[in-house]
Amino acid sequence: MDAGQGVRLDALDGRLVQLLADEPRIGVLECSRRLGVARGTVQARLDKLVDRGVIVGFGPEISPAAIGFAVTSFVTLEISQRHGHDTVTAHLAAIPEVLEAHTITGASDLLCRIVARSNTDLQRVIDQIVSSEAIRRASTIIALAEQIPYRTLPLLRSAAGS
Repeated sequence: MDAGQGVRLDALDGRLVQLLADEPRIGVLECSRRLGVARGTVQARLDKLVDRGVIVGFGPEISPAAIGFAVTSFVTLEISQRHGHDTVTAHLAAIPEVLEAHTITGASDLLCRIVARSNTDLQRVIDQIVSSEAIRRASTIIALAEQIPYRTLPLLRSAAGS
């Protein structure tokens, strides 16, 4: 399938994913009851959504702040081109406070979302990040408040036409 094309979703797919998002511990049988379709239909739809990469996980969502990591920041990194992304990615993956990293366009090469216990702890995390000789420069922005949390359900509803 063309990566730009994506998976087509219908209203039932949208309702199923919304139900799972609203009640993550609900079972397939209860989903079928609430959606008014056969259990096999729900299971087949769910399997298809997982196989096609629409649903990527069923695990609990963890709040970093609730476990003591109250500071969120975004760090852009310029990397040494001779070391490449793989070296930097391996280095970043070994740092638990690095929640995600994305290759980006523009003046920097990577954008990372990181967390720390405090501003002082943030300095420790940044020092750990820049300890790699493959990283030439880091620029950090501290997030003061989350206005819109990471979300995909509005996008799903739009894609499903509901």
